[in-house]
This record gives sequence, structure tokens and C-alpha cells, in this order.
Amino acid sequence: MHSGFWGPVASRLARHHRVHAVDLPGHGESPALPSFTLDDVVEALDTTFEAVGAPLTLVGWSLGGLVAMRWALVRPERVRRLVLVSTSPRFVAGDDWPHAMEAETLDRFGDELRVAWRLTVQRFLALQLHGAESSRALLAEMRQRLSSRNAPSTATLVEALTVLRQCDFRHEAARIGQPALVVSGDRDTLAFPAAGRFLAERLPDARFALIPGAAHVPFLSHADAFNAAIDEFIDG
Repeated sequence: MHSGFWGPVASRLARHHRVHAVDLPGHGESPALPSFTLDDVVEALDTTFEAVGAPLTLVGWSLGGLVAMRWALVRPERVRRLVLVSTSPRFVAGDDWPHAMEAETLDRFGDELRVAWRLTVQRFLALQLHGAESSRALLAEMRQRLSSRNAPSTATLVEALTVLRQCDFRHEAARIGQPALVVSGDRDTLAFPAAGRFLAERLPDARFALIPGAAHVPFLSHADAFNAAIDEFIDG
């Protein structure tokens, strides 16, 4: 995904804050990196924002939440606080982690991306909205937003899935000292709400906001509830 998905939220926040809407490397208008690893992405972002000076409030959605947590760990002076939206400390299930999708499901997406990436991405959009209220209208909106900017390469998409497949912040989260807000939809089948609650409990200074009726895109499907949660955290 690219930063255009944040449209209404970014515009609203920009009324009172300086907002940088970021396309991750290889997505939207940002050029690709030689490799898409979590550390490579964080280094690219950190270099880009050196000129900003003031510590940042990072708002990361899904994969973006992993990027935000890693950035907060390696450059804590750069990060003032975190808003982690539909983010899990670990996106794949394991013997000691039931709050995620099975690894085989994510692996199948990677295999299918290599064969028919457009159809696979469309199916991934549908999965993000599975069980959400008003999902049909929202799916049409997300498809339109997806096509509004350059499409990522298949290689970038596969590497991004690998990041989701390999990352595990369950223990590292305890070392992230910045204030954090963790936002989950109670119908999310990609970043389970139990995973969001676990993350909020593991982070030293965090609060948890559960949005009823929302799936993986609460800032679009339930904008009022999402905006209220983020306003209270940033301005409260």
C-alpha cells in the first residue's frame, strides 16, 4: 500500500499538525531500494528525515507499524511517540503464538504474487476488510486508492511479505520506551485484536484502543472512532 490510503486522516491531522505522508521504498512514488528489509527501510527513512530536526510522532499501519517500532528502537532520539494501527508484534502463528494467521497463508500469497500479482493484491485487499462493516463500499474505495499511484514491483511485494513473515517484536517491544497508542479492529483477521492487546501490554508506556466493527483498516472504515482515539493520544 502507499500513503494515499491515509487521505482523509492525513488531511484532517494536517489542520493542526505538520504531516509527512510517506510512501515506503518501492511503493507509490518512492523509488525501490536494492533490498526491502526492515533495517534498510528504517535507514532510508531516517536519512530522509534528518533535516526535520524535531522528534516525530510515527503513525504506522500494519507493516508500517513494524517499521515504526524498529525506528523507535534504533533511533530513539528521532521518535517522540508511536501510533500503531492494525499492527501485530508477530504476523504469523506459531506453537507459542496463536494470535496470527498461519504461515502457510502468507507463503501462499508470496507464491501467487509471482504468478498474478494484480489479482493477488486485489484478494489481499478483500482479506483486509473481511468481516468489517460496510466492507463492499470500502473495498471499492481501496481499489481506487491503490490504482492512484505507481504499482510496486513484484520483487518489492515479495520482500515486504518476507518482512511480515520473519519479524517478531514480542520481546523487543519491552525496550521501546516512547509513549504509544495501539489501535485494533475487533474483526481484524490479519493483525488479531488479541495481538494488539498483547503489544500494548508489552510496551512500557502504551494504551490500547479497540474499535468495534472494524477490520484491518479502521482509519477508513471507522474514521470517527479512529480520529477520536488518535486526538486523545496526541493532544490529550
